[in-house]
Amino acid sequence: MTRFERLHHLPLVGRLLRHRFIKFGVVGASGTVVNVVVLYLAQEILFRAIEPPPLRLNVSLAVAIFLATINNFLLNRAWTWLDRHEHVQTPLLLQFGQYTIACWLGIALQFALTHAFASHMHYLAANVLSIVIASVANFVVNDHWTFGRLRMLIHRWRQRRHTSQHDQ
Repeated sequence: MTRFERLHHLPLVGRLLRHRFIKFGVVGASGTVVNVVVLYLAQEILFRAIEPPPLRLNVSLAVAIFLATINNFLLNRAWTWLDRHEHVQTPLLLQFGQYTIACWLGIALQFALTHAFASHMHYLAANVLSIVIASVANFVVNDHWTFGRLRMLIHRWRQRRHTSQHDQ
């Protein structure tokens, strides 16, 4: 068995190496493109008249981040976690709220870790390392909470328990 194959048998690492985490990364990359394009259009065209320039940048960033977050949520829901729709009965707006909270937790983690690591390494290396860690944490939170793996497992456990009680 190769080292790579052994990694697939580790609980967390194995799950990350499977297709769902790759899809999550592709969606994240698409969100980056949406963010950059919307930021440019907002800054250079849509909000060009807003003065002073720092205010225009803040408004442009808010719109870009908001639209990128919606993009990522909808793509993750429709592609990354498509197989969970029948198991998760969470209303769309509530699920979007959970997704947004998970994103903000990832941002806070990245911010804190970048500061912590920057005292031991170059700030750019610290930021990249923090992005990787925060992305994994964001994936795990979304996988278990937003897109219902935890609810799905609890539901299966209750069904098995209910079935075994009736069989006795």
